[in-house]
Amino acid sequence: MKLLRIKAIAKKELVQIWRDPLSLAMAFLMPVMLLFIFGYAITLDVNNLKTIVYDLDRSSLSRQLITAFKESGCFTVVGNIQEQKEIDQYLDSGKAFVAVSIPKNFSEHIRTGKETSLQIIVDGSDSNTATIALGYVSAITERFSQRINGGRITPLIDPRARVWYNPELKSRNFIIPGLIAVIMAVITALLTSLTIAREWERGTMEQLIATPIKTRELILGKLIPYFFIGFIDVIFSVLLAVFIFEVPLRGSPLLLMTLSSIFLFGGLSLGILISIAAKSQLVASQIAMIATFLPAFLLSGFMYSISNMPKPLRIFTLAIPARYFVTILKGIFLKGSTLKLLMFETMLLSAFGLFVFAVANKKFKKKVA
Repeated sequence: MKLLRIKAIAKKELVQIWRDPLSLAMAFLMPVMLLFIFGYAITLDVNNLKTIVYDLDRSSLSRQLITAFKESGCFTVVGNIQEQKEIDQYLDSGKAFVAVSIPKNFSEHIRTGKETSLQIIVDGSDSNTATIALGYVSAITERFSQRINGGRITPLIDPRARVWYNPELKSRNFIIPGLIAVIMAVITALLTSLTIAREWERGTMEQLIATPIKTRELILGKLIPYFFIGFIDVIFSVLLAVFIFEVPLRGSPLLLMTLSSIFLFGGLSLGILISIAAKSQLVASQIAMIATFLPAFLLSGFMYSISNMPKPLRIFTLAIPARYFVTILKGIFLKGSTLKLLMFETMLLSAFGLFVFAVANKKFKKKVA
């Protein structure tokens, strides 16, 4: 294998990329655009829940309770209703998600130390949000009771929980690292899925076949320019995550970029393999999207816990490289994980990249059909 031949192919591919503004835009703008769109659009935090209040007591204590809901930041009071039937109207129309009904004798019971009830009605059409909303209600009413009673509440069990790695429980902190993995999985495969197919469609593959260049030299020459483009994309994505989305980077940036390089090699090799098999840019791009985006988004642990999936799906996820890259990114960003802790994922990503490259090398034939 001669480096001069690889350099010539890489130079040719760079010229081809430079002459194709669409490829450049897709290479540099798409990752940033997707990170911004998904980064701001996807969130598991629940706040500003539209809430209506049916206050039958109309006392200073009931108003204090309503203020506690407003000041929590989780609930936005959009109306104070006068009749019970209005609750149905607000929840049915979607104008409100939560209804708080305060009974007539609320303040009297509070002052005399009697247990009082507070009716909370939540729209259960979004079960996850409804569950979180009920948890917020429980926390707000508990704090309100403690404040009114001077903190004289002595529960049988006093749980004092601590959350590690993401103490504020911000969904953005674990969504953004996983999102980088998903975006890079798609971009890398999509970029190189067009390279070999483009040569066949433009009739330039015959000229390459006529040269003494070997198959692995051709593939490496095609990979190198896109590897550097992908590497720059990873750097941009990490900078956006840290400085725009304020995700903490607790681990080594050098380790992050090193393991990202291994993932890039596997993703680019997969794109080359798809391009060799398809021989059509349209077909290759479609296969690349299907083979990367859906598995990376749904089965990598990015959005849904793999441990909660059925056993056949859990086994299938073992073949998805994005699964290991998601673990690596979350580990380095949030936990400050070292290479020793990420060795299993690193070895599997390396094995995947070498395997796909070997298959692509074997699949490509230097002959005209």
